[in-house]
Order: sequence, then C-alpha cells, then structure tokens
Amino acid sequence: MKSDFLIALTQLAAERHLPKEQVLQAIEVALASAFKKDNPVAGQNITVTLNPNTGDVSVFALKTVVEEVEDPTREISMRDAAAIRRDAELGDEVAAAEPLPHNASRIAAQTAKQVVLQRLREAERELLYEEFLQHRQDIITGVVEQMEGNRTITLDMGRAQAIMPQDEQVPTERYKKGQRIKVYVLDVRSGPKGPEILVSRSDRNMLKRLFEIEVPEVYNGTVEIKAISRDAGFRSKVAVHSTQEGVDPVGACIGLRGNRIQSIVNELQGEKIDVVPWDADPKAFIARAISPSEVSHVELNPTDQTAIVVVPDRQLSLAIGKEGQNARLAARLVGWRLDIKGLAEWEEIKETRQRELEEQRRLAALEAAEAARDAAEAEAQDAVAEAEAIVAEAEQTGEQLQPTAQVEEVVAATVEEAVAVSEVEAIDEEALLEALIRDEEEAADEAEPEETISVDDLASFTLDDVMEEDEEEEEGLFPDLPEVPILTPDAGKIRFAEDLVGETRGGGRGGRRGRRNTGGGANRGARRGGGR
Repeated sequence: MKSDFLIALTQLAAERHLPKEQVLQAIEVALASAFKKDNPVAGQNITVTLNPNTGDVSVFALKTVVEEVEDPTREISMRDAAAIRRDAELGDEVAAAEPLPHNASRIAAQTAKQVVLQRLREAERELLYEEFLQHRQDIITGVVEQMEGNRTITLDMGRAQAIMPQDEQVPTERYKKGQRIKVYVLDVRSGPKGPEILVSRSDRNMLKRLFEIEVPEVYNGTVEIKAISRDAGFRSKVAVHSTQEGVDPVGACIGLRGNRIQSIVNELQGEKIDVVPWDADPKAFIARAISPSEVSHVELNPTDQTAIVVVPDRQLSLAIGKEGQNARLAARLVGWRLDIKGLAEWEEIKETRQRELEEQRRLAALEAAEAARDAAEAEAQDAVAEAEAIVAEAEQTGEQLQPTAQVEEVVAATVEEAVAVSEVEAIDEEALLEALIRDEEEAADEAEPEETISVDDLASFTLDDVMEEDEEEEEGLFPDLPEVPILTPDAGKIRFAEDLVGETRGGGRGGRRGRRNTGGGANRGARRGGGR
C-alpha cells in the first residue's frame, strides 16, 4: 500500500510537470537545509536520505577524509572512510555510518517548505527553457494575450509567454485579443522569471518553415529552397531546386490546382508568393527572378556584383514593379545589384559603347604609329652618330673607309623602317581626313537640297534666252489684246478713237505677231538691257 508521502510526491510531480526523482531530490536538499539549524546537529555538514515508499527520513553527517583526524565531528581517517566506501580518497566527503538524531521543529518545517518551492520553481524554469529551446527556429501556435502601448504583443504559449516586438510584426495584419496565430521562434533565453521567448511573423524563415510543413518534397529534401526574399505582407519570391531528376520543383510547391501554395497564402493572410526555379547560371537565374516580366538580355559585371537587365519597353514598369518592389525582391533573391533598362535605352548604350571603343582603337593605333616612328628616328640618329664617330676617327688616323655589307644592310633596314612608319602615319592621317570629309558629305546630303547653277551653265545663258523666258511668262499672264498704235500727228489731220478701233480689228493680231517676229522682241530686249 502506498504511503501518503508517495501519493503527495507523485501529485506534486504531475502538477509541476517534473520527474519524481527531481522532486524527491529537491525535498532532500530542503530537509538538509532545515536540519542544519536545529539541535543536536546544528552547524554540521549533513545529508538527508528520504525513503519515498515509507516516508522515513535519515540524517547523516558528512566528514572529510584526512590522514590525521583533528575534529571528529567534521573529519574521518582514511581507514574508517575505506570501511564505509572503498573508493574513498583524501579530500572526499563521506557520510558517516550511523545516522544522527534529528528533531524537526515548526520553523525547520517552514524553512524546508520554502526551499522545496524555490527548488521546484528553478527546476520548472529549467525544464521550460529546455522544452522551448527545442522549438527554436520552428513554428509554434500562441494566443494573443495583450497588446502594449508600443505595439509589443504578448502571446500565451501555455506554461510560458512569448513576446513579438513591433519590428517582427506584419504591417498589413491586425491582431485581436484571444486570436490564435502561428509564429516563428527567433530566440529563447533563460531569464530570472522563466524562459524569454522572442517570436516573429515577418521573418523570411517562417515562409521556409511553412513550405516544409505544407510540401512533403521540401520536408524530405527532394526539393531544396535555395533563396527567399520577402516583403512581409505584400510579396515574396522563393527560388527552388530539385535534387532528384524528374521532379518539377515549382509544380511540387504549388500543388494540384494550387492547393499547397494557397494554404501558405491563407496563413500569411493574402501575401503574394512567386515560386521560381533556381539556376546555377547567374544570367538564367536573374532572368527567372525578374518574372513575371520577360527578359531580352542580361549583362553581368562580376567586379562590383552588378547586372544590367534589358526588358521590352512595354514591360519596363512590370519588371520594376510598384515602388520598385519586384526589382528589389529579385535583387535580394539573386544577390546581385540589378539595373533594369528598356530595349530602346539599351540600343543607345550599345551605340555609345561602340563609338567609344572605335575611338579607343583609333587612338591606340595612332599611339603605336607614333611610338614606332620615334623608335625608328632614334635608331636612325644612333646610326648617324655611330657613322659620324667612325668618320671622325678615320680622319684622325688618315685611314680610308670601305663600306661593309653589314653597314649597308643596317642602313637599308633603317631606311625601309622609316619609310614604312611614314607610310603608316600618312595612311592614318589620310584615313582620318577621309572620314571627316565623308561625315561632312553625309551631313550635306541629309539637309534639304537647294537649286544651284554651275559656272558653265551660267556662262551658256544669253540675253535672248532670258528675254524668251520673260515673253513666255508674259504670254501666260496676259491674253492676246489688240495693240494700241502710237498716235503720231499727221499734217493738219486729227485721228479719232473710232477710226483706230476699226483699223485694228481687221489685222491687229497678225500685225502684232509680225512686229514681234521682225524685231520687236529685240527692241524690247535692248530696252531692258539698257535699263539694267
């Protein structure tokens, strides 16, 4: 039959969620602390042994093993210690063989109770710390308990409380007291009042843990999550890669009719998630990360870890996203700084680069030609100086010089090199001049053509040609009208207008043409020429 003490011990262990052995050890330490203050063992170092079946308490004095005993109440010889415990050595503490008499007073019992409760609280805090330490970097469920003024939320985790600061909350979410939510455990620290649990809902690893819960292929390692970029509450991008051939990583994460990804979206309260396949090639990975926009070209600059992404002009705003969100998430996902440009702007950049490259090549060619010319001139000067020295030496000695074949070859090679250099320089200068002339001609052709007359054509024009052109213009402007003759007074006879009209009706047209053909045009031309 179980004793009352054993029943109470079992009940206490169940309430505190502690093992019975740990509760029993706490009671023994508490009794030892209480008996130290009572007679007749006051001031001695003692240990207490408790029998859980019967509830009997035994008190033994602890003595230190020494070679020569000076204080029998605190020390024991080596021979006596070996009789109690065979492996005893000098300096060890050994419990005496005979138990000591003890008498627990009311004060001792109260002290023991306080020590037991303190030890149980410490054991409980340690157990809770070990329990939540196992849930670190994992998702747990809590209940919103209270919201403080600075928006810090306290969550009830059952036997402990968790804190979610404002920085770890999602801006688009609204929390209510009593609401059950899933949170990601960032850190667990041991505090004086129990474990301090720091949780979050905006951390990107929470998204990764949700994929591991909802997608079995991610949990068992068939599909690997390579990178995650998240703008909590708005949009996220996840790069996945299959470690097994034949498994579609994107399809596995989305699920049949999108049921898997939809569960994650519902847990995150409508946050959009883009699942893109990972690629070892940075160009291909960047092109996929910028989705849903199409990518025409990607140019990498590994020196400063930047990349230029070219997209069609009509999809430029789609690639950048609202307030640059899509481009920012893609850059975090791939780990490169992205510069997104339209196709038209990229063509202008390419043309500018081509012109700069051609200019650099031309300058390099000119520098090389100048260097070769300078080298040839230096060699020629050295050869001339050497020849002058030989001539001067020959004049002093009176020796007659005979040109050797070697000297002739050196001189010929120097001359040929100088000529080649001058030809290269001339070709470069001529090419540059031709390019300038060609640019001017193209600019002139692009302008609107103007009517011009050459000097030869101007010399071939005569005064009669000019007069004929004027007459043709006059014929087109004025109709054939009767020509009014010049009135010349006859001797004592007056002519009236009616008579003149009658005469001109009969042959005015023919007479005008006759006079014009007989030199009227020449007279008129003469008059015009004289006037001019």
